[in-house]
Amino acid sequence: MFSQLSLAPRYRLDDESVWLQGIDPLRRYWVMVNGEEALVRRLPGLSAPDFDSFRQAIRGFRGLDIGQELTLPAELGEQVTIICVAENAYALADHSAAPVWHLFDRESLESLLMTAHPDWQCAPQHLRLGQSVLTAAWGQPVAAKAA
Repeated sequence: MFSQLSLAPRYRLDDESVWLQGIDPLRRYWVMVNGEEALVRRLPGLSAPDFDSFRQAIRGFRGLDIGQELTLPAELGEQVTIICVAENAYALADHSAAPVWHLFDRESLESLLMTAHPDWQCAPQHLRLGQSVLTAAWGQPVAAKAA
């Protein structure tokens, strides 16, 4: 027997718990899963090389109907996939650990996408987010040692 499933966005701008750690210079969204500081995911954000591309991406997002998905370019050759899963509920696919969807309301996700505007600048305190990725990469071996 089929029962109707009701979906509600997990991340909203008026959320009581803080869920957005920041947005780095590459426009990646640093999200604290369920507001937990120890569980941070870095989600690729929209990258638009010019204003026309930005405007087209925003219009594509605003035109999504339930069940439709939109794949947009992100920095470093990544992509961001947005799925309209219900009225006012949009999912961002995350494959960084286990495959999951992060659910946002329209206002929150559109606000994140707006950071792709050519005039947007990263907040000074969020520069550290991008630097932390570089620092972690420097600690990784480039090649395995030969035995």
